[in-house]
Amino acid sequence: MQMYQQENPPISPKETLPTMYDLPSETLEDEGLPDEFHLIQPTLLNSTFVPPDYSENEIFVASDLNLYYNPSHPQWYKRPDWFGVLGGTRLYDNRELRLSYVAWQETIQPYVVIEFISPSTEGEDLGKTLWNRSKPPTKWIVYEQLLRIPYYFVFNRYTDEFQGFGLMMNRYQRLSKQDKGFWLAEAKMGLGLWQGHYQGIDRTWLRWYDEQGNWIPTPLETQKQLTQQEKQRAEEERQRADKAELEIQKLRELLKQSGVDIPE
Repeated sequence: MQMYQQENPPISPKETLPTMYDLPSETLEDEGLPDEFHLIQPTLLNSTFVPPDYSENEIFVASDLNLYYNPSHPQWYKRPDWFGVLGGTRLYDNRELRLSYVAWQETIQPYVVIEFISPSTEGEDLGKTLWNRSKPPTKWIVYEQLLRIPYYFVFNRYTDEFQGFGLMMNRYQRLSKQDKGFWLAEAKMGLGLWQGHYQGIDRTWLRWYDEQGNWIPTPLETQKQLTQQEKQRAEEERQRADKAELEIQKLRELLKQSGVDIPE
């Protein structure tokens, strides 16, 4: 019997499975649309997620973006409210904005995922919903067992309840909250609850903080801070000039009293 010899090496799954160009980036049949909180909160997370050991090009963040996770069922996806990836690339293939995040096409899986609890999703968000095997797996199973995302957080904006889970022994374990929130070691950042004004709204928000416990400023806050510092420096310079002028006037008066006339 003549044995069949393969002339070329097998084609990798990355080359044979669908890419983000082949898969839908939105489905009209999806239930519900993001409310205003779901639109505003991610922008604060995006603008303050700046891990110090990673360059801008090594960080990818997304909200309400299709996350495809199972090459055996390439049409299955989850749509996290927010997730972040460390050590990958900001652009797909270093050249294009992503239409979706396709796990089998990417070299690195998400590092952290956040869900904003709503009454209709609370059970699934907290891992309480049993998996109906005739349907795709729940978010919890996908994040914990299939993608093995190291950190998973859930936030209930109605009660301000904030919970964190970390992957330990291949299972999510509840994390203990510290003073401000939860610390993510690799990112060298923490995620906590911040009470303050953002985009004109005063409420409790999720926000990142640094190793010193300082809330990381948004670019707009940084710009305002720099502008304020510039104004302060200008005022200090004006005060120094006024003080110097006053000293000169005093010196002139003393010289005049001594019979020395100095022209102005």
